[in-house]
Amino acid sequence: MGKKVTMQQIADAAGVSKFAVSRALTGKPGVSEQTRDMIVRTAGQLGYFKAEPKRYSVEPQPERVNKQSHTGTILILFPNIRSQNRSSLYWGPVFDGISARLNEQGMDILTLTEPSSDRMFSVLNPEAISGIITVGSISTPILLEIYRLQIPLVMVDHEDPAIHGDTVFTDNMKCMKELVLMLVGKGYRRFQFAGQLPDAASFRERWLGYRSVLEEMQLLGTQQAELLGPDLRLIQKAIIEMPIADIPEVIVCANDHTAVNVLRALQNRGVSVPERCAVTGFDNTSMDEPILATVHINKENLGIRAVDQLLWRMDHPDEPYERKLIYSELVVRDEYNAVREQLEGE
Repeated sequence: MGKKVTMQQIADAAGVSKFAVSRALTGKPGVSEQTRDMIVRTAGQLGYFKAEPKRYSVEPQPERVNKQSHTGTILILFPNIRSQNRSSLYWGPVFDGISARLNEQGMDILTLTEPSSDRMFSVLNPEAISGIITVGSISTPILLEIYRLQIPLVMVDHEDPAIHGDTVFTDNMKCMKELVLMLVGKGYRRFQFAGQLPDAASFRERWLGYRSVLEEMQLLGTQQAELLGPDLRLIQKAIIEMPIADIPEVIVCANDHTAVNVLRALQNRGVSVPERCAVTGFDNTSMDEPILATVHINKENLGIRAVDQLLWRMDHPDEPYERKLIYSELVVRDEYNAVREQLEGE
């Protein structure tokens, strides 16, 4: 077994003093919130918070069934971000799936917006919480607090290098690869990607899927850095100020919300869409916009599978952590609209 990570090692890796590390990890004043978060993240990445390694015996894998009926309260934790909440076209259906499955199981649900402090359990009794599902990006200090309390945890559409835990994602890379391959098959050759890459792990995976196809097809050109975030207004501004000659044949967006903002910017420039520049999305939340293609994510199913994974984790706390990838369907809008019009005419 390796030696425990020391505060000096954390200080060296973070580029701060050992005193700052001690203050940050014990919750004492004397360091800024930004420095505290950086130290906590570094400590987590080095394995400071990890529990003793699990020892596995060579036995048949347990079946994917719930061994027992479950009782207790499940905490659903949302980030403190305006766009990630129950009223969102994306996150709302995810919560509906979680809620429906937990109601089927007869379990109580408690929803909470991530507090600004990492002392979440100063107002919640951790012994009353049977498990936690996080929806979207949750801060590292909150996740580490859950991890230290050893409460069963499943993260939807988020992961953190500082901790180990079960996660549920759309198969972002595979689905984005299919979308880009479709575009290449339609004859597009000049591409740009648009999206707030710092925002979410899913956005970064979609970016990697996009790049991998263009590299394989030898079509990867110079990416406009301004189109990679961190603010949608800056992405729109970059498109509005982009020389006409530099506007690509297609802009592949990290999600439909970004695609709508890109469309608005192109329309403000007087650029014809999709004739001069096509725009694609990902998540199928803006069905009435002239988006060439998107990926339909079964958002309710993400929530359902997160609950199933949590119930299994509660029964099997010592099994290795898992990262579930759920395939989603490519939707090409011109083909989809043609079928819809045909059905409406019958």
